[in-house]
Amino acid sequence: MTKPLVSICIPTYNGASFLLEALESVRNQTYEPLEVIISDDLSKDNTMEIATHFKKSVRMPVTIVSHRPNGIGANWNNSMRHANGVYIKFLFQDDVLYPNCIKEMVAVFSNQPNLGLISCKRDFIVEGTVSLEIEAWINKFKNLQVQFEKEEEITIIDESLFSRRDFLDSPMNKIGEPPTVLFRKDILKDVGFFDEDLKQILDYVFYYRILKKYPIAIVNKPLIKFRIHKEQATNVNRNASISDYDIYKEILYKEFLPLLHPTHKKKLALKFSYKAKLKNKLKRALKKIRS
Repeated sequence: MTKPLVSICIPTYNGASFLLEALESVRNQTYEPLEVIISDDLSKDNTMEIATHFKKSVRMPVTIVSHRPNGIGANWNNSMRHANGVYIKFLFQDDVLYPNCIKEMVAVFSNQPNLGLISCKRDFIVEGTVSLEIEAWINKFKNLQVQFEKEEEITIIDESLFSRRDFLDSPMNKIGEPPTVLFRKDILKDVGFFDEDLKQILDYVFYYRILKKYPIAIVNKPLIKFRIHKEQATNVNRNASISDYDIYKEILYKEFLPLLHPTHKKKLALKFSYKAKLKNKLKRALKKIRS
């Protein structure tokens, strides 16, 4: 029986420092067939040269596309639009797949085809000095699924996650960073792509939109290595002025309110109904002034 094609999507921008290591981890995968999609945001270093050399050195299909920068979500989405696989697997230019990563994740889908997405644990690669800030971050976020995992190889979660009182407790992302996930491409027609207006929370908003419609599996062991360094987009975004967290509750109110715990329902309903009343009051006042 023919095995399903997996598209490995690698969005890049000035990724020369670690891209070769990431690509070598693709070459070393024990699963095939694979294709690689490299979507580059007009890198100014030798990212494209590394990508081109890799393409010439492997037998698997490699597509390299140049993308006009418009935020990380736009580049993620661009890579997916060029994917031909049954499944999409993200790999960031900084990170590394363990050799059995894709094989093990596809095997889970083979046994449970009703799933929408599979995630896994990750090990860390820390570049440079381990500062107190980085150490604190690792200690806080080393296990994103700790709130609901059990002593089992695979944890299945469904929309009941939203109704837990601790759903809004930290960490907000209870699934994993994009390099930890593999998902069916066909679900994009139901849930859409990553929200390009978001900068920091677009990954787990995307996952939760999937979870509304499909169960998600967590493989309770590390299948990737997630690199932490000062230049990565996550750290840049964390230090920038970003309003994602201000609008996350509004997203929950508009899209997830019926699924939430009663405590969160009440708080969000009060917050946004009050805002709606103020907005309507302002509209009436402006209308009165203009008349």
